[in-house]
Amino acid sequence: MILLQDMSQTELSDFLTAEFNVKPFVAKQIFDWLLKGADFDSMTNISKSLREQLKHDCVAVSAKIVRTLTSQIDGTQKFLFELFDGNVVEGVLMSYKYGNTLCVSTQVGCRMGCKFCASTLNGLVRNLSAGEILSQVLSVNALGNSRERFVNNIVLMGSGEPLDNFDNVIKFLRLVSDSRGINISLRNISLSTCGLAPKIRELADMGLPINLTLSLHNPDNEERKQIMPVSNAYSVEESVAACRYFFEKTGRRIYVEYTLIDSQNDSYAHALKLASLLKGMSVHVNVIALNPVKETRLKSTSERVVKQFLLYLDKLGVSATRRRTIGQDIEGACGQLRRRYLENKNGF
Repeated sequence: MILLQDMSQTELSDFLTAEFNVKPFVAKQIFDWLLKGADFDSMTNISKSLREQLKHDCVAVSAKIVRTLTSQIDGTQKFLFELFDGNVVEGVLMSYKYGNTLCVSTQVGCRMGCKFCASTLNGLVRNLSAGEILSQVLSVNALGNSRERFVNNIVLMGSGEPLDNFDNVIKFLRLVSDSRGINISLRNISLSTCGLAPKIRELADMGLPINLTLSLHNPDNEERKQIMPVSNAYSVEESVAACRYFFEKTGRRIYVEYTLIDSQNDSYAHALKLASLLKGMSVHVNVIALNPVKETRLKSTSERVVKQFLLYLDKLGVSATRRRTIGQDIEGACGQLRRRYLENKNGF
């Protein structure tokens, strides 16, 4: 099946003209419907015969919301998206004073093997296309009840490693920021990576002004290997050096995600090593208390130690704040909702 949301306006017009003899103004109407997350039946100003032809060969909505959970604690919404082939991925909508931020997935599953993440428990199933990533944004945007954009900011921090799906992610960034589309500024988009150093450098050379986040979680290579196997391929020093290169190329400040795990990465020695690693770098550290995943035995650091770790970083001159833990009552951590859905489809 051909996913129409994979295409820019120009690509869609060329495709519809060549395959269905569609006039440019009709192609523009279809493109506008796609931006609204509409299926073919909803495209009321398109002839029924054309809609039927399109339904036979094409997919309009690449990621349909099939389940929504809303946190009773903080209002965070978690979505389960069904793809055209029956696979499912997750997204999380977080409301802040500056607008709504949507966390999207870039792969079905993940092959990075991070021990604290449910997304990777069954490995990688497949990559998402650019349109499937975009469709998550469009489907959530359609929930808004005003003419203003519902999703203001995007974080690529859901299921999957974005830089392991490099070409599709780059095309998504171009589609979502296209002035003829929903036109979300690249400066309002954050990409999180576990540290694929060569791809970070390749991204830097493109000069895209996105926010880059390094999912670090331990500054010691040997210890990090125990929770993040990517360190067997790229050392902490290689990943951080690549991030420095990204800043040099784009001028965009680097962010570091640091999830505190009880007795594993929360000591003064870890804070000292982290400060040394990031010295002289334009960087901000987001300290996070682990959002527990029941399939692992990892435990979150106590509230007292979280505060102490932040004090360590402050005294060591590292810019750091605590990022709030959200959505715990709706299994907010990556991959948890998808995993439960797959385990028990009938009783979900």
